[in-house]
Amino acid sequence: MATQAVEERTGSRSQSEVNRRLKYISLAVLVVQNASLILSIRYVRTLPGDRFYATSAVVMAELLKVATCLIIILLQKRFNVKETVYFLVDSIVFQYKDTLKLAVPSLIYTLQNNLQYIAISNLPAATFQVTYQLKILTTALFSVMMLRKSLSRVQWVSLLLLFSGVAVVQVQQEGKKEASVSDGTNQNYTVGLVAVVISCLSSGFAGVYFEKILKGSSASVWMRNVQLGIFGTALGMLGLWWKDGAAIAEHGFLFGYTDMVWCVIFNQAFGGLLVAVVVKYADNILKGFATSFSIVVSTVMSVYLFGFHVDLLFSAGAGLVIGAVYMYSLPKASSAPSSSSSSAPSASPRSDGGAEMEAFLPKAQGGAASPPPAVLVTD
Repeated sequence: MATQAVEERTGSRSQSEVNRRLKYISLAVLVVQNASLILSIRYVRTLPGDRFYATSAVVMAELLKVATCLIIILLQKRFNVKETVYFLVDSIVFQYKDTLKLAVPSLIYTLQNNLQYIAISNLPAATFQVTYQLKILTTALFSVMMLRKSLSRVQWVSLLLLFSGVAVVQVQQEGKKEASVSDGTNQNYTVGLVAVVISCLSSGFAGVYFEKILKGSSASVWMRNVQLGIFGTALGMLGLWWKDGAAIAEHGFLFGYTDMVWCVIFNQAFGGLLVAVVVKYADNILKGFATSFSIVVSTVMSVYLFGFHVDLLFSAGAGLVIGAVYMYSLPKASSAPSSSSSSAPSASPRSDGGAEMEAFLPKAQGGAASPPPAVLVTD
């Protein structure tokens, strides 16, 4: 008995150590994924030479997401192709009314992905990373309005700090606008700022809308992402034809693609799926740390890669944003158990939603489960 008890304690201690290590690994992966996507897009969009078409990159990322989710569904069906096909036809075609619900968020996500390329092409990577955290504010506001969620006082204070921090960064950048436009890189600060603001608004609305759909149905999140991907690919192709159709017809769909461009597309396509796996071992506070630390990493790397200059005003604004992200990720006080179901919304449904990511994994083992509280990337 004593030996067994010792073995159980040793095993428990060992498992705890493994989980602790996995948390730090998760933190590192989240930081790398968050920061590398922004920096890599900025890098490939500012390189000299033939520039790839952002519309084709968006379509390619959608195709990769759909293919990945189809493979996951096939795994859930134990590689039974016939059963998988029947399942897909029933979910997509026969339940077409349910499928059409995904048209709205899919349109918004396609718009958002294109706006992200525009914003990063016209803003310094660090400025974009800080300003893009406004998606937390928009998601929270849409959640309160559409889902009747409640936020704690700390979260409301954090949203105020977030807005203040972004405002400080924009005031700092306003003084550098003329220099950024006249540096010969064809960058337009105003266009970049408008693009990132619209992207934050669309991210917030689409995330909450998709969350509402998930909570109102028992469909697998992987199936939902296939439905999203179908609409996203179709809408992306439409945008490609409208914006770059003639140029792509002349130069080809993969014009300007390099190894680095492929890395960006794979990062965008699989980043959310990767986070879905690793966040299982991390908690919401670590996710907040990862987002905050990725801003620091983006800023430091921007100094070395793009000659970005950090001054006191930018540091103050970024510090407010980092503090706000951390505060918002803190759990609600235990004295209010009745509101436990109204957890903080994730920033983006397709990209990096922490609480929802944890709900993805049980589905892969036991089929359909109850819908998660938020969603999946690229966001």
